[in-house]
Amino acid sequence: MTEKKLKSVYNKIKTSNVYDVATKTPLDFAANLSKKLNNDIFIKRDDLQPVFSFKLRGAYQKISKLKKNKNIGTVIAASAGNHAQGVAMSAQKLAINAIIVMPTTTPKIKIDAVKSLKANVILHGDTYDDAYDFAKQKAKEEKIDFIHPYDDLDVIAGQGTIAREIIDQLECKPDYVFVPVGGGGLIAGITAYMSQVSPKTKIIAVEPNDSDCFNQAFKSRKRVKLNNIGIFADGVAVKQIGRQTFNLTKDKVYTSMVVTTDEICAGIKDLYDETRTIAEPAGALSISGIKKFIKSHNIQNKVFVAIFCGANMNFDRLRYVSERSEIGELNEMLLGVTIPEKPGSFKKFCSLIGKKSITEFNYRYSDQKKAHVFVGIKLSNGIKDKNQILSNLKTNKYKVIDLTDNEVAKLHIRYMVGGVSNSASNEMIFRFIFPEKPGELFNFLNAVGSNWNISLFHYRNHGSDFGRVLIGIQVEPKDLSGLLRHLNTLNYEFFEETSNKAYHLFLS
Repeated sequence: MTEKKLKSVYNKIKTSNVYDVATKTPLDFAANLSKKLNNDIFIKRDDLQPVFSFKLRGAYQKISKLKKNKNIGTVIAASAGNHAQGVAMSAQKLAINAIIVMPTTTPKIKIDAVKSLKANVILHGDTYDDAYDFAKQKAKEEKIDFIHPYDDLDVIAGQGTIAREIIDQLECKPDYVFVPVGGGGLIAGITAYMSQVSPKTKIIAVEPNDSDCFNQAFKSRKRVKLNNIGIFADGVAVKQIGRQTFNLTKDKVYTSMVVTTDEICAGIKDLYDETRTIAEPAGALSISGIKKFIKSHNIQNKVFVAIFCGANMNFDRLRYVSERSEIGELNEMLLGVTIPEKPGSFKKFCSLIGKKSITEFNYRYSDQKKAHVFVGIKLSNGIKDKNQILSNLKTNKYKVIDLTDNEVAKLHIRYMVGGVSNSASNEMIFRFIFPEKPGELFNFLNAVGSNWNISLFHYRNHGSDFGRVLIGIQVEPKDLSGLLRHLNTLNYEFFEETSNKAYHLFLS
């Protein structure tokens, strides 16, 4: 049955009419990355679609078929981003009405983009799931066709036209195609086409490590639903892989892999260096995966294709991306170092770092004997430089903690150095994530309540749809279970960080 469906999708791809509205995008040779990684790397530029994302392909394939077969007048979809614009533009092209349900947390820039395409926007709920449920119910009640973002054979076929273009544009069959995965529509379409025309091409799924619904399903051989999903690469933030998309891909995809937020940020920088275009986080997944895969498998002289699937990036996220990209490339390391509190300590410390650029230096007097330093150091030879610096410091009897991969240090502590308190007894530390919208910080504080004293608080909006808070709460040991029960009722994702080394070094 699966082979029959793959063949059916392949036939839909061959006869697709997506080019009524979509563009045949270029396949660019990535000269810098190819030289650096000793392989031929090509970038499929679907960021150059009219809506800056591949989602236009699947939306038009589906809606145009409905228009032809049922002469529909209205469609409805749920989306906070690229699918919304794809549906809106497709409906506009076909002279029908589009209703797009978006979460209330959707940034204004995305809402305005959809409205500019003459769609009727309804804001509902805090999350995509809320918007999805509302749109499905409205579709049922008003008998309107719902355009699924990925789990539909026509949508899958529309996305699969990318694979057809890749084969037509390359002089040879690619050895590897790396595909970003959210709900699975793109990888299912590419798999369907490649399975028929280039079955030896290895298709590799790439996801964020905190939003890997396909990866977990691929490993367990069955669909799983994630309890929580990461928010940085919002274009692929899906809790469960599609039923049809998984059935089409589970036996055909070569392997699945995950990348970190820092590695995604490094991929955004790589794509900028190659194309002078800023990718959205999901758009950089493929190139991030290729870099990691080549390095870990020591591959040379092969042909790789990365799909640059979208460039709908909010400008105010660039600061965060810039900060994290250097760490993702291992061009920067972060350290927490304890140094003697005496004249000449800074000079000696810097001499051990050597001729390296200091990217960040935060100092706080601790007591008469020691001081704590939060330092960022520019690296030119990656792990080799990092190991040398750590070795030099430890050999000279410095107490040093590597904070390069410490999320609390990167998100909060680096902005809070100097906040040590000697009177915050029985302090528990928690890291929270909540939807970013007007008044939500007040709602969060109101939900936490006043039964416990807040002894530490740091909030920072990183230019995304979600806010992040580090909070210290004083609680007697006998009351801890009650506090945890309360926090679990708040419907905010949170992590306990009381034992975090960066917190203990700089704040406790």
